[in-house]
Amino acid sequence: MKPAAEQPFTALVGIDWSDKKHDFCLQGADSQQREFGVVAHRPEAIEHWARTLYQRFGGPIAVCLEIAKGPLVHALQRYPFIVLFAVNPAMIAKYREAFVPSHAKDDPTDAEIALELLLRHRDKLQVLKPQSAAMRALTTLVEQRRNLIGDKTRITNRLCSTLKEYFPQALDWFEDRDTALFCDFLQRWPSLKHVKRARQATLRSFFCEHNMRRTELIEERIRGIRSARALTEDVAVIGPHQLLVLALIAQLRVTLQAIDQFDVEIADVAKRLPDYALFAALPGAGAILAPRLLVAFGDHR
Repeated sequence: MKPAAEQPFTALVGIDWSDKKHDFCLQGADSQQREFGVVAHRPEAIEHWARTLYQRFGGPIAVCLEIAKGPLVHALQRYPFIVLFAVNPAMIAKYREAFVPSHAKDDPTDAEIALELLLRHRDKLQVLKPQSAAMRALTTLVEQRRNLIGDKTRITNRLCSTLKEYFPQALDWFEDRDTALFCDFLQRWPSLKHVKRARQATLRSFFCEHNMRRTELIEERIRGIRSARALTEDVAVIGPHQLLVLALIAQLRVTLQAIDQFDVEIADVAKRLPDYALFAALPGAGAILAPRLLVAFGDHR
């Protein structure tokens, strides 16, 4: 069987995609005539367009677009008569710069450039081969978890910045700020004034309930609370920042819970893949890195 880059196609299509519409440039294999058109980014419109192409040309049909994943790729991979080729967006930009004198970005032109690349440089383009359902699911889970980690970092950084405005002592008392302990502490005592009102027995009980067993550390924190002096007494500063801290704590809680849920799902999906044990056995891989390594290698090695 010929490689996809060498096999004959009944038609070739270049697409310039967007979130609302997709401009395309089409040329039949036995024709020099090119057609331009637009497909709305709606499932029924994409299906109608794909079925119309098959009725006209049969298959296989080569489609070139400047993305390797995304909604349009998901939609077109449903059709066995379509072979998708991915092109780097930088290649489209360089081609446009070389052959379009005005250097202007223009959708139909980019669709035609994608077709030109498909016609003249097909051997340089990557054929998109769908991986197994489990691998695709794991890939998305790992990517989304990484995004959630970024969200956690941004929320935590903003939380620390806000506390520095009126309650910096909380940052000294807790080294780890992306924890349920930190969230619970600030939820219960969102300002120095609040925590100073707490009885020592209440504070000890709170820390013990959060599995803190080091008595010396608990006592050190309590002494710090008792001796702390307020950075400011200005209610115009404390009030708004305290409200923001409570809002950020709520966001951080949800994000931490979501990360835990993703970890459970990632572990479940990864174990279904036959080679997971190989990656999990690598020194230092662990529950987080092993699935990411597996995704990096993928099914098609």
